[in-house]
Amino acid sequence: MKAIIAEKPSVAREIAQLLGAHQKKDGYLSGNGYCVTWALGHLIALGMPEDYGIRGFNKASLPIFPNPFILTPKKLKKANGYETDPSALKQLNTIKQVINQCSSIIVATDAGREGELIFRYIYHYIQCNKPFERLWISSLTEKAIQEGFKNLQSGSAFDGLYEAAKARSEADWLVGINATQALTIAGNQDVYSLGRVQTPTLALICQRFLQYQNFTKQKYFQIQLSHRKEYTDFTSLSLLQWEEKKQAEQIQKSIDREGRAVVEDVSITTVKEQSPLLFDLTELQKEGNRKLGLSADEVLKIAQSLYEKKFITYPRTGSKYIPEDLWTEIPELVRILNTNDQFKSAISTLKFGNFNKRIVNDVKVTDHHGLLITTKVPSALTANEKAIYDMIAYRLLESLSHACTKQVSHIMIKVHHYEFQIKGSTILEKGWRAIKGILSDNEIPDNAEALTELPELKIGDELKISKTNLLEKTTQPPKLYTEADLLSAMENAGRYIENKEEQKAISNIGIGTPATRASIIETLLSRNYITRKSKTLHPTDKGLQVYNLVKDKKIANVQMTAEWEIALDKIEKGELNRNQFINDIQDYTAEIINELLSLHISQENTLELKCPKCQQYNLVIKDKIVKCPDEQCNWILFRTICGIQLSIKDLTLLLTQNKTSLIKNMKSKNGKKFDAFIILKNDFSTSFEFGNKN
Repeated sequence: MKAIIAEKPSVAREIAQLLGAHQKKDGYLSGNGYCVTWALGHLIALGMPEDYGIRGFNKASLPIFPNPFILTPKKLKKANGYETDPSALKQLNTIKQVINQCSSIIVATDAGREGELIFRYIYHYIQCNKPFERLWISSLTEKAIQEGFKNLQSGSAFDGLYEAAKARSEADWLVGINATQALTIAGNQDVYSLGRVQTPTLALICQRFLQYQNFTKQKYFQIQLSHRKEYTDFTSLSLLQWEEKKQAEQIQKSIDREGRAVVEDVSITTVKEQSPLLFDLTELQKEGNRKLGLSADEVLKIAQSLYEKKFITYPRTGSKYIPEDLWTEIPELVRILNTNDQFKSAISTLKFGNFNKRIVNDVKVTDHHGLLITTKVPSALTANEKAIYDMIAYRLLESLSHACTKQVSHIMIKVHHYEFQIKGSTILEKGWRAIKGILSDNEIPDNAEALTELPELKIGDELKISKTNLLEKTTQPPKLYTEADLLSAMENAGRYIENKEEQKAISNIGIGTPATRASIIETLLSRNYITRKSKTLHPTDKGLQVYNLVKDKKIANVQMTAEWEIALDKIEKGELNRNQFINDIQDYTAEIINELLSLHISQENTLELKCPKCQQYNLVIKDKIVKCPDEQCNWILFRTICGIQLSIKDLTLLLTQNKTSLIKNMKSKNGKKFDAFIILKNDFSTSFEFGNKN
């Protein structure tokens, strides 16, 4: 008998069905010489400080450097600490029972760093020493699974992947546990959480938010001229910008009197806009956020669901390319899409036998290739699943198309000594833009030429000015991060490093991995460090407080985190010893601990807001609640009301003037958004006041 361990029950069922293991047991399936069981994600984790007999949040215990690390079954957080998850314990016993009755093991957890770690931690926890092989597949179609079983690889071939995964797990524990405890001790037990990736990510959000808040808008003026030639209307815009309106108006009048401009320079270039590559996970999450308003985590869950239903290939990929041997299967995918009326028009623009081969690159395929649809025709999809599937399908068709060719015109004209610019572009060959018929990228107007056909102009031509307009404009602050923007910032973290040599060294390394970035954003949300407002991410008061405490410390250093990703990659390739990496992390952790323990954190409750009920004590202001410290009085207020956390400013208004400012975008039980004031009533409870609107 052979034991097969999948990552989830749904994947186990697919494999069991294919292998003829139809007999259902408690926690596994058996038959035809196989026992197919499953993990439930991470069944085993690194032990918490108490598992080492270390009392939590004790300055004398820091830093905590376990040697060796203890593995424990997954735990659930309870009011009085952590308890072992009973469902995890039950499934672990099932896996142990299955392995005991089998002679060897086939590892079928997800083919990536975390999938490898899930199996190896179980293997070591149950003290197994039986041989194992690895199933390495990029989709769950019948053909892919069959091919995978024909080409099982030795388990030892993935030792480097496991070493990198283990190093990542232990490094995150060392930094996260120690830094969290140190900052919490410095904050007089007001609980904080820090992490190797989450803290630099929080720093990115806070930096952008503060730049936005501190930005001073300034007015400026430009002059726009209207022209008509050869029955074509077009405009030109002054290169100069004026701060003084009067000055701009005087120049406008002199241009009006002149009434004509002279063409000074004509530049016409042909530009080839290459077709986009396939989606990797991060790019799909960015597109899903931009076009559908979905969070990175939602996109990942939808993609995972499509993968488990066998409609797309493995989603947690960091590559946008496919290997050469997969190229022969691409025409079949296009033929399958052509059976769907929705895609027929797009496919009619493709040239069969002359597909663009730009996506083929063996060197740039990492653990998994770029996202593809499979040969299974989708059915019974939710609206969001269909939208994500369509994105992946259209991107495949775009990638197989040839470049879009444009003729771009830049024309300079002069009135008196003032220069004006005319921009235009004409599509010569639609290429990949014919797939969806979107001929210009309207979302990024600064980077895209307006699709404006211009009449033929040459140097020395005179252009009549039919009208002048004075445009009043305002300088714009840097945009707050959407999740799509934040994913880009995390992916391109190397760009934020000032030292050019170091920037070049880690230019392609981000913070986190495609598979973990969504969970980092969700962690910051669950810690109440950031909040979603409309489509943008804002730091909370607590998030800003943490950022201000650690912004100059190593824990918030984007460069450090990006360099770790390089080190983990080297461990996977066998170029760096894991123990050396962990020793470096311990040195780094010790420095962080000293930095954090030296901080003096002023508590929010130094605001000295009196309890409105007893009028005797200053309120204790915490992250989630505001309460009177007197047990007799026991007045309490929950800070999050209808999805919005009350800021310190609104708390102060409520408790001193019995009414907050107008709070926008609160969410009712039925999901509708509303704006209201929160008022403190005579019985010291709170209520809403809607003003003129109900």
